[in-house]
Amino acid sequence: MPVLFSILLIILFFFTSVIGVVTGSNSLITVPVMFQFGIDEKVAVATNMFGLTFMSIGASIPFVRQGKIDYRRVSPLIVLTAISSALGAMLVGLITNQSLKLIVSIAMIAVALFILFKRNGAPADKVVSSGAFVITYILTFVLGIYGGLYSGGYVTMLTTVYVAFFGMSFTEAVASTKLINIFSSSIATAVFMYQGLVDYKLGITLGITMFIGAYVGAHYAAKMNDVVLKRIFLAAVFLLAIKTLYDLSGALT
Repeated sequence: MPVLFSILLIILFFFTSVIGVVTGSNSLITVPVMFQFGIDEKVAVATNMFGLTFMSIGASIPFVRQGKIDYRRVSPLIVLTAISSALGAMLVGLITNQSLKLIVSIAMIAVALFILFKRNGAPADKVVSSGAFVITYILTFVLGIYGGLYSGGYVTMLTTVYVAFFGMSFTEAVASTKLINIFSSSIATAVFMYQGLVDYKLGITLGITMFIGAYVGAHYAAKMNDVVLKRIFLAAVFLLAIKTLYDLSGALT
């Protein structure tokens, strides 16, 4: 790959990692850009996933230090995610890019509208009904498959699930999904490595870049209140959903 392309990718991955700590959805930007640079589609998805592992680690450190994660509640979700992400990674190549973009666009618009019009925040006592528990666990497993498959919008939707059904504030949900995504991306990366799809030279460079960017972003995100995080989150969801729908319409015409 030309040096200029490498520099452009590094800059792009750094800034998307800084912002993506709150918004998620990095892969909706980074993977298509890698396609434009002539990188094979499967290699792009796999190498991006390799970098996401480093990003998730970097993003989790500030939240862990500030005690934003409830490990007792998150641990079962990590187990479900590890299993489903492996299944998702094995499905790469069976679903078209157009189908993925359509699914992500519809889901992101739906969850954004749900959050926008939902009047009640997370319950102060964090008491969650058994039905909400079941829904959370099912959606965590289903989204984990998608997270291992492609990851575009995965953390965004997972954050929404935990706010809507699991009694988490936005800060708690953002922190928890970063930890969970370490396992989602690392398990998927292991499958991709076994399949020989990871470009290690590019992946290590982008991984270090994403680690630094995510650490910087999480350092500031951990200090933000829920109102600010919610506004950033919703703005990103709508913009990215519009972008993916626009890309999809262009591909179908």
